[in-house]
Amino acid sequence: MIRVSVLYLRNEGKTFDIDYYSKKHMALVHEKMDGLGLKSVEVDRGLTDLSHSESPFFAIGHLLFESLEAFTAAFEVAGTDLLADMPNYTNVDPIVQISEIMPT
Repeated sequence: MIRVSVLYLRNEGKTFDIDYYSKKHMALVHEKMDGLGLKSVEVDRGLTDLSHSESPFFAIGHLLFESLEAFTAAFEVAGTDLLADMPNYTNVDPIVQISEIMPT
């Protein structure tokens, strides 16, 4: 199982609409990727860090897929539509990390 994490770094002059992202953009993610191997979606809203300062991230979105190959195939089909929706909720260039979920 892999997790695709999309991190939206909080920087001066950057904006992020968490309501649009969590409701409308994630609905679009489901619409475009549910039939393409998407297992689940989660959204983290950044609150604070350990020093109780503002979180370094506006939000982090997580997509779960069975494999890197499954995600790559799904993104080839749906990626253009998902990327085209970004200006509706942010002007941040996200950081993307793809991780293998390890047993503990």
